[in-house]
Amino acid sequence: MTVPLLPPRRRQLVLASASPRRVQLLAQAGMTPHHIIAANIDEAIRKGERPSAYALRMAREKADAVRKRHPELEHSAFILAADTVVACGVRVLPKAETRAEADHCLTMLSGRQHRVFGGLCVILPGGKVQTRLQQSKVSFRRLSVWDKQAYLDGGEWQGKAGGYAIQGQAGLFIRQISGSYSNIVGLDIHLVAGVLMAAGFYFAPEKITVS
Repeated sequence: MTVPLLPPRRRQLVLASASPRRVQLLAQAGMTPHHIIAANIDEAIRKGERPSAYALRMAREKADAVRKRHPELEHSAFILAADTVVACGVRVLPKAETRAEADHCLTMLSGRQHRVFGGLCVILPGGKVQTRLQQSKVSFRRLSVWDKQAYLDGGEWQGKAGGYAIQGQAGLFIRQISGSYSNIVGLDIHLVAGVLMAAGFYFAPEKITVS
């Protein structure tokens, strides 16, 4: 049984993302958002913007967008937003929307190490902003034409940063990771819990037994 991790009394948790992966990660940690609100912002990268800065900016802008559209939440809710950026060197790989984009991403990742940046932003009740950045490293084995074809045929790359999902069949391609696994999936749950528990979130088991 997962012990609930609850917000302070009369406070709510709002997830500024429609990502089912982030909902699942929060659930694994015992957190259930009261509201799930897609931010729907412009995600264009700025000229010369580094991947780490881009990840943080996206997370902050997602949280701000939801806060501005729902001013009634300003004093009662923790607004949580995140962004996941896959980078080869200083190049940000896209969230693949076409087979050609996904194929290009897999070709870039094949046989090399890349970084996954996770930007996190939490707007606390009252407006204080907390941001965090996580970096994980992922090493892909060299992919054959058949590896790529099979993965592209499966379709799980759709909408995924870098054209792959580590929690899916792409796990077959990964030789090694360094850093947070949940960050690669889409939300560093360790960072999230740290920020929220420092702000008053607490475990609420039915019964606590001290041995």
